[in-house]
This record gives sequence, C-alpha cells and structure tokens, in this order.
Amino acid sequence: MTTITPEELNVLIEQTYKVENEFNELKASYAHLQDTVEKVVEFLPNAVWIVNSDNTIFLQNSHARKLWELLKLLEYRNDDYEIKFKSRSYLIKSSTYKDKIMLSATDITEQKRKENLATMGQMAAHLSHEIRNPIGAISLMSSTLKKRVIPENISIVEEIQKSVYRIERIIKSTLMFSKGVEVKKRAFQWSELKEALDMSIEYYGFTKEIEFLFPQDDFTLMGDKDLLEMLFSNFITNAIDAIESDENEDGIVKILYKNDGDFHIFEIYDTGVAIEDKKDLFEAFKSTKIKGNGLGLVLSRQIAEAHAGSVKLCNNLDKCFELKLPIL
Repeated sequence: MTTITPEELNVLIEQTYKVENEFNELKASYAHLQDTVEKVVEFLPNAVWIVNSDNTIFLQNSHARKLWELLKLLEYRNDDYEIKFKSRSYLIKSSTYKDKIMLSATDITEQKRKENLATMGQMAAHLSHEIRNPIGAISLMSSTLKKRVIPENISIVEEIQKSVYRIERIIKSTLMFSKGVEVKKRAFQWSELKEALDMSIEYYGFTKEIEFLFPQDDFTLMGDKDLLEMLFSNFITNAIDAIESDENEDGIVKILYKNDGDFHIFEIYDTGVAIEDKKDLFEAFKSTKIKGNGLGLVLSRQIAEAHAGSVKLCNNLDKCFELKLPIL
C-alpha cells in the first residue's frame, strides 16, 4: 500500500482547487457566451430559430415565439425563398451547422407593397401618357361640337365634356403620384381657390340636389394654389360620390374653417354614405368607390405634408376630414 505524505496531499488538494476554479471560470465563461448569443439573437429584427436534429428548438428569439405556427411550414433549402403566412410575406433563409439547423424569417410585406406600388405607378403613368393625347383631342372636338349642335343636343355634349374632365383628373393624379409632389408656394386668397372649386364642381357633374357650404370670409393662404385646388377637389368629389351613393335625394357638402394662430384648419364633411375600410383610406390604388382610382386621398395627404400640413379623419364628426395648413 502506497503512503501519501502530507506534502503530496497538500499538492493534490491545491491541484483539485485549481481544477475546480478553472472549471468554474470555464462554466462562467460559457454561461456568459451563451447569454451573449441569446441577446444577439434577441436583438435581431427577424424571427430566428435554431433547431436540433430531432426538430426540438435549441434557441429562438421573441419574434420567433410569436410566429411559432410559421415554423411548422418551414423547411431547409439551399436557396432563400418567400412564403405567405396570415396575409404577410416572409423571406426565409436557412443554414446548417453540425447537428443544428438555423432558420430565419424576415417580414418583407412592406417592401413587397412598395415594390408593387412602384410597378403599378410606372404602368399607370405609361398608360396616362398614352391616353393624354386622344383625350386632349376629344376635349377640343367636344368644345367645337358644342358650338355647332342643335340646342337639344347640347346636354349630350356637356356630358361628354364632364366625362373627359373626370379622365383628365385621373391622368393628372396618376402622373403626379408617379413623379412626386413639387410645391411652388405663393400668397393667394381663399376666394381665388373657392372660385376654382366652384368651377370644378360644375364640371364634375352629379344627379342629386347638393348644397355646398364653403367659408365666405376671405383670408390669405401661402402655398401652391394648383395643388391645393386638387387637394380640396379630391375631398369634394369624394363627398359628391358619397351623396350620390346615398338613398336620400339630396345632400350637403360643408367646409368649416378656423385658425389657431399657427394653422389654417379646415373640416370637410358630407351627409353621404359612411366611410368604409378606414384603415385603407390613404392606401394607393385601393378604393371602395366605383368611380375611384385609389389615388385621391393619397395625393391629398402628400400635398398637405408637402405644405408642412396634415390630413386625418376628424375626431368629433363622422364622414369628416381635418386638413391643417401652416399660417406663414
């Protein structure tokens, strides 16, 4: 039997403590590394799963936990791919490391929407350019025709002119949407804008008795008159269409005005049918109206924002929009 001397026992004990300390340091270092990896994975903006070979989850972040149903649809591939899930689009990436499979899902819904809008805008702009020339010819010929037809047929020519006016508005809106809003500011009076709006109402055409109540007091606006005319016209024609779709035989379109010292504040409302799908109100190419092209409200908001103003639904009135323009 081998006898261990006290000196050897002390050395053994010291070695044991040293190994234990190194093990604890290694364990702490591993725990720190694991915590760092988990924080990095959590910090990522996309959903991330690390899956074991038996399909159990080794690691995931909070984005992944919310999309646990999506994980069931994913598969490992050598190339990236897209998948639709609950009306959202996701870009899926996958990779392997030893016995682990790493999967990530990035929400690209907004990116896809912008790409689709850009494509639709380019197509619409191209079509608008193609349509503009024949529409111009029709407009010119209808003006000439109106002077020559018998009185009984003048109303028919006027309906043609109103239809052409509608198409011209759509073309103008489409081209502006594709090119972007450029503001050329100058000072002008509300009465000038009101006169232009009265003319556009006359050209728009409608079948019901509609009363238009606009501010009578004059005041100075600083902005692009043509763009602001388009903005107000969009709201007014939307109001006309809402009244035309209503079961009543008449209606009211009203613009209320006040200023708070910093902003001109307009409230535009009508007595027509209620607004549907409020969440899509300012979404391009989405319209619940038969006559709509889905650009009117989008452009109205862009025009207001280009003037450092805003457009939103009113807080206290139904079927009402609030427009704010800075007083400069």
